[in-house]
Amino acid sequence: MSAAPGGALYSPALLSLAVELARYPYDPDAPLQGESRSRSCGSTLALSADPAFNAPGLKVTACAVGQAASAIFARHCGDAGRDRLMAMPSEIEDWLSGDGALPDWPDLAMLEPAKEYPGRHGAILLPWRAALDALGKAGDAR
Repeated sequence: MSAAPGGALYSPALLSLAVELARYPYDPDAPLQGESRSRSCGSTLALSADPAFNAPGLKVTACAVGQAASAIFARHCGDAGRDRLMAMPSEIEDWLSGDGALPDWPDLAMLEPAKEYPGRHGAILLPWRAALDALGKAGDAR
């Protein structure tokens, strides 16, 4: 395990989040579909959702950090609303680069140790970028 300021990168808490992904099965027939890929590590995520993101589905091929970020996203995306979902990728990018504060998203602080690993930043952003992709494809149809 690698250590980072603030704790171990692959802590038991972070690893337990990866198990949660089984709660969010991907639905190829859901009305919203989005995808994202990390250029830094090659991780991918496919997202399915209803228009309110109350029943997200995820197909994640990523490291434990990307899986944890995906679980954190899925836990709370239904409470976020469209505007919040659209703002999150840039807020997370700013936080990861040191140009902004930790964004207001429940449980996101669990990913704090990964901030010191730039190679993991793309994996952290996967679910929010996939949501942005899904919302972009939906346009104003909602």
